[in-house]
Amino acid sequence: MKTSQRGINLIKQFEGLRLTAYKCPAGAYTIGYGHTRGVKRGMKITEEEASAYLTADLRNSEKAVERYDGVYHWNQNEFDALVSFTFNCGSANLRSLLRNGQRNRAQIAATLPQYRKAGGKVLKGLERRRAAEKALFLER
Repeated sequence: MKTSQRGINLIKQFEGLRLTAYKCPAGAYTIGYGHTRGVKRGMKITEEEASAYLTADLRNSEKAVERYDGVYHWNQNEFDALVSFTFNCGSANLRSLLRNGQRNRAQIAATLPQYRKAGGKVLKGLERRRAAEKALFLER
């Protein structure tokens, strides 16, 4: 599966676009739409480079969610919500959220809002993002 435009828009909405590297609340240098790999202090990119990073980063998140498709047979909304989650939280947290394929859909939706901390602190932005991901995940 591929992330739909709706899923991409959700990610872009919560990540925002920054063309100069900054430290995110978790302490990682970040640039573009939430790209962290190889980012250094003072780094600058163009909007086109930010889009290229997003495309590559999305593929990694999509692959992580696809690993569980044989168990869940995701619909597009579920897939998009979990790609957004994985993009933000990483594949290890996806594994934890799904309890490695042992949780049912209702349990996944109920657990999503628990992933709202960065750097040990609850962040309003993460609460809003998890709520949006949960709503999308549950939408039929």
